Formats: sequence, structure tokens, C-alpha cells
Amino acid sequence: MRAEIITIGDELLIGQVVDTNSARMAQQLNDNGIELYQITSVHDDREHIIAAIDDAFKRVDIVLTTGGLGPTKDDITKQVLCDYFDTHLIEDERVRTHIKELYKNRPDILNRLTATQWMVPECAVILPNRVGSAPLMVFHHGKQLLVSMPGVPYEMEIAMEEQILPYILNYELQNTNHEFGHILHRTLQVTGISESALAIILEDFEAQKPGYIRLAYLPKDGIIRLRLSSYGEATEEEMSEWFEKLKTLVREYLIAETDEPLEVIVGKLLVSQGATIATAESCTGGKLASLLNKHAGSSTFYWGSIVSYDNSVKERLLGVPKEVLNTRGAVSEETVRIMAESVRKQIGTTYGIATSGIAGPTGGSESKPVGTVWIAWATPEGTRAECFHLGKLREQITDRACAKALTGMIKILSSKQGNSK
Repeated sequence: MRAEIITIGDELLIGQVVDTNSARMAQQLNDNGIELYQITSVHDDREHIIAAIDDAFKRVDIVLTTGGLGPTKDDITKQVLCDYFDTHLIEDERVRTHIKELYKNRPDILNRLTATQWMVPECAVILPNRVGSAPLMVFHHGKQLLVSMPGVPYEMEIAMEEQILPYILNYELQNTNHEFGHILHRTLQVTGISESALAIILEDFEAQKPGYIRLAYLPKDGIIRLRLSSYGEATEEEMSEWFEKLKTLVREYLIAETDEPLEVIVGKLLVSQGATIATAESCTGGKLASLLNKHAGSSTFYWGSIVSYDNSVKERLLGVPKEVLNTRGAVSEETVRIMAESVRKQIGTTYGIATSGIAGPTGGSESKPVGTVWIAWATPEGTRAECFHLGKLREQITDRACAKALTGMIKILSSKQGNSK
């Protein structure tokens, strides 16, 4: 079974809003055996929306739309869908009751424009939107479905999980002969090798594997994800067999056997070992701390950070001697070692990570060009530091520095885990 996503809104096409909805929907569809065929973004324009729907119905079984369901004049999706499915708006008492309850403590919201939200297309199946005012609408188009959802990300995500996916899965099982595809993905992550060099190592592997098992290279911030995929043809056993072969070929560069973010892998390893971590950051400006703090449960292993951007902060809060800063510089092995050891000691954690570098675009020199970053890892067994050259663009440098810091931590923790077995 195939699905297509149509995101609606001028804000998406001028870069004012980033489309995170499609990525999340793609994950949810894939997890439920529904292949996503295409993603399209269109203007708040009647003809543009209708043309996109027409095209999508030529290709897929399910069309998912988001956006354009608000109460203002630029939100035209509901009326366009009425035109497309040759129906009209009627008042839905259940939606009205829900909206009044939702905003019972916000009388400023319950106005004549909000009242348009409980007007719904007569031919649509209306599903509850637990956290918002825009109703979820399902239109039957022969054996195909069109689902219209709000564009607010948290509303869309809850709607997909609680209402839309259960409806789609139940409808398909009850009313059609479609079988859900057995979509399989296996992903591992490697570092310390270029994409082209990796491709050379895997030439024979790619030539030998069956064509229905696809290999994708997904590089980002010095990490390359290798993903094996099959859409309904490979068995679990077959996929596992090829994944093990792939893993053996790249074992020298392997850092993870899952598609989880690096900070999640670090967190799981820390929790499994009953360990904690703190960070001392200069060039990354708190970005590393933000990653470690990003996911629920991080308080179990992440205790805090000192963002020491200015040298005076490195000196006063992290104890980096002025002499070291004057002679060796803030971007040096000596400085990051002291930073990592100090933050570990002061916050009282098992591990400390420190970063200091030249993120640019100015500040570089012949001996320390823009992109030079020193990273140190303080552990109970000692401290190690390493210098990296991470490009020329500021955001690229800081993102890559965080990836290097986390990758180094994974290697340290994995080594301890292996030794304890």
C-alpha cells in the first residue's frame, strides 16, 4: 500500500516554516507497513490544491493533507475539499461541543470565526481532534482515502497516532484486498571514513546482494548511516543475514547498530553503566548540552554544563590558568583537558566532555585555521584529547564538533561495556 503527503501553506514555500510534519508522518507510516511514495507542498491556492490531489490519486491509495484548516480567510483547505468531493458544509454538534469545552476558560477564542470550525463537509467522516479545534476529516474516493489534518505539529502527531492510523488500518482490513507491505529497514552508523572510500569497501557486497534489498548511504556531520531496506520482498531472516555481512565489512568504523541519534546512544550506555556526564563548552556554545538534555529521562545521566565562551569564564569557573590561555591558547589540548577534568570534578559526574575551537568566520590563523576544534573526554581512568578540522561554515563546525564529542563518548563507553562482559 502506498501513501502520499500534501502539505498546504504559503509559509512552507517561502521558508517561513520548516515542514517537520512530513518527516514524522513518514516514520509513522513506515512503522505501520505503508510505503510513502511522494511528498508535495502547495500554496494556499484552490487550483494548486486540487491539481495536487488529482495527481496523488493517480499514484497512491491514501492521500494525507495537512494545513489550511484554521478559522481565518487564508485557510481554504476545507472549502476546497468540499468543492473537490462535491459536498457542502454542515454544522457538527460533536465538534461544537468539543471546541466549547476546549476553550471554556478562553472566552476570547470563542468568537464568530472560531464558530466556523464546527462546520464540516457533509460527506466526510469526522474524527475527534483531542488537542485542537480543527476537526480531522476523512473522505472516501472509491477505494481510496483522503485524510485532512491540521498543520500544527503536535496536533498532527497526536491525530496520526490516536485517530488516523487506526482508522486507515481498520478500513483497509475491513474493506479492501490490499495487504500491508512488510517494510524492513536495518541501519548502522560508521565514522572515520569517507563516503567514497566506504563505497569501495562495499563494492562486492552491493554486487552480491539481491536487487530487492537496497543499500543507502546517508552522511551527516562526519557520521555515515548505512541503511538496508526492503519493501515487501525480503524476509526477516534474509535481511538479518545481509545486515550481519554488512556489519562485518565495516566493523573497523562501526559506532552503532541502530538508527538512533548519537545522544540517545550515549544516554543508554551511561544509564546501563550507572554513569553520569557533564559538559564544558566553548565553541559549541551549549549545543552539546542541549543534545544531551533533549530526550525524556536525560536527568538520569546528564547533570549539567558550564558554557565558557569567554576566556575569563574558562579561567574563573573552570580553573584554566591564565598562563595556559596566554601561551597555548583557548583552542589547545592543554585547555580542553583542564576544562573536561574541571567540569567533571565540579559537577561530580563520572565523565566530562570539553570543546574549544574556532567556529569562524573570523578568528583563524595559519596554525589554527577556522574549523580547528579540540575535544577532551575526562574519565575515571584518565583524560584524552583530540584535534579535529571540521570545515569552514560556522554551523557545520559546531554540529560536527558535537557529533565528534558524542562519537568519542560512545567509543569510550562501548569499550567499557565490552570489557565488563
